[in-house]
Amino acid sequence: MKNLINTLRNIWKIEDLRVRILNTLGFILIYRLGSYIVLPGVNSEVLADASQNSNEGIIGLINLFAGGAFSRASIFGLGIMPYISASIVIQLLGMALPYFRKLQMEGESGRTKINQITRFLTVIITLLQAPGYIATQITNKAGVVSDPSFFWMAQSVLILVTGTMFVMWLGEKITDKGIGNGISLIIMIGIIARLPFAFVSEFGSRLSGEGGGLIMLLIELVLLLLVIIGTIMLVQGTRKIPVQFAKKIVGTKQYGGVRQYIPLKVNAAGVMPIIFAQAIMFIPLTVAQAVNSESMSGFVGVFSNHYGLWYNIVFGLMIIVFTYFYTAITVNPNQMAEDMKRNGGFVPGVKPGKKTAEFIDSVMSRITLPGSIFLALVAILPAFAVKLNISQEFAQFYGGTSLLILVGVVLDTLQQIESHLLMRHYDGLMKSGRIKGRSSMSMTNA
Repeated sequence: MKNLINTLRNIWKIEDLRVRILNTLGFILIYRLGSYIVLPGVNSEVLADASQNSNEGIIGLINLFAGGAFSRASIFGLGIMPYISASIVIQLLGMALPYFRKLQMEGESGRTKINQITRFLTVIITLLQAPGYIATQITNKAGVVSDPSFFWMAQSVLILVTGTMFVMWLGEKITDKGIGNGISLIIMIGIIARLPFAFVSEFGSRLSGEGGGLIMLLIELVLLLLVIIGTIMLVQGTRKIPVQFAKKIVGTKQYGGVRQYIPLKVNAAGVMPIIFAQAIMFIPLTVAQAVNSESMSGFVGVFSNHYGLWYNIVFGLMIIVFTYFYTAITVNPNQMAEDMKRNGGFVPGVKPGKKTAEFIDSVMSRITLPGSIFLALVAILPAFAVKLNISQEFAQFYGGTSLLILVGVVLDTLQQIESHLLMRHYDGLMKSGRIKGRSSMSMTNA
């Protein structure tokens, strides 16, 4: 406790760090206040009653990322999801089109151009999503909007587009003026905002004597702690490949000759395989419900239960497949081998060039298998939690996208705070060693 108090004092002493933390809290407060401002003309009480059972599937995922603003028809209703979608599209285009691949290799100027294209694409995606959001989540519910005229529709679309761009601007400001990755922090705050309500609800149900009482609640908290520890291991797990650099003697000075390491992450794909798998799982259900035939009713019944056996088996297998797919997109062994060769580096015992690329690819394939299986296990853990009579709302924090984002963003933010402390010769946050960041877990990159 004494060390914690001293660390907090040291953080407050550093003016730059103090200002960054206060800026971050201020921007987050603005975002949370905006998420409760409802679109003009919408009856929030009627909407809340009509939306009680509509937070499943991809809609539940979007509402999770938006911090509940999606179900409240807030001015930030679409949240940051259009920006995430645009970022994913740009990443995929970087693999398919030479123009985007060239921009990715141009350094800062290329990143600036990519960011501009991503913003324009975000506006386009939001313009396409906003009318669908209004039609499926607001106007189709009786009594929510008293006068759903064309003017009201155009006004609401404009507000939603502006809201999404403002949230994106807040994320960029947090990155520039605050602590951590702004986009990831906004998503994390939306997720963690639901944790106190879920815990209070679970505590109340246990206190009333349901399902084992307070002893069962204590067991739940211990299990949650173990799951968090396992998720941290998944996020931070790396396989270090040694790289030796050739010696160069210039005059009387020697350069190079040192050994460094390439840290290959066990889970290089981050949370994206889960998001992809959830989106794909939602498509056949939508088609089946649209067909509405008796032959499809069994299919809908089996795969609409997100805590059922077959849903989670298929879901887990798809996560494993998408983990390999997304790792192949984000990790380029040929580029890594070429960069090493250009800088005079080599893996001991492996020839530079093609052999090095094959070696990195084989190592990456071996560590991706256990990483993908562990990721799939984390994703389906909420289903196991529900089987233990844990409420669905509280069970969401036992795994899945929410827990991975929470752990990854917290580690990232703590690493940045620790870097500020160490740079000014203070002790870090951990006495036993430095906190490792998640690097590839941010939503715009993972």
